[in-house]
Amino acid sequence: MADFTETLRPEDMAMIARQSVFFVATAAADGRINLSPKGLADTFRVLSPTRVAYLDLAGSGNETNAHLLADQADKGRITVMMCNFEQPALILRIYGTGRAVLPADPDWAELAAQFTLLPGTRQIFDIAVESVQTSCGWGVPVMSLETERATLVKYHTQQDPDKWAAKYAARTTSIDGLPARATDRYIAGEQD
Repeated sequence: MADFTETLRPEDMAMIARQSVFFVATAAADGRINLSPKGLADTFRVLSPTRVAYLDLAGSGNETNAHLLADQADKGRITVMMCNFEQPALILRIYGTGRAVLPADPDWAELAAQFTLLPGTRQIFDIAVESVQTSCGWGVPVMSLETERATLVKYHTQQDPDKWAAKYAARTTSIDGLPARATDRYIAGEQD
């Protein structure tokens, strides 16, 4: 049975801390719904019972950014889902509003200080929690993490910083043609 709360409870935060994968869903009024799996250890943060954030590395698109911009009438709706693949069975959804914070933004330094920056970091999504839903998760399989994939970080580490910045600065639209804010700064890693 589903249980709704307005904020993250201590038990929710403990469950989140154990997860190695999460899913992010966004949608604009028209076009495709975007659902992205996210991994990489230590890229999700609970900042308070009413605020979470995650570190986003450059990838194939920038759909979440574009959808949050397009959805400004509804303040940038976003849903984060986590499944406990170990025991006990549990699904946790965070419903809220989000915004992309890029390295050029005034509040980047404050938010980036919450993370260990990885090579290829493009932005941080800052999410205001509006409600939290937990449900049984009995249909989710029990699985264990074998290992993190090093491929994405390795890819970004091997890039020429100027070429990388030019490539991702050009990613200014979604697959549906919606505008997205793009970064033009290559982040090499935690020293940035």
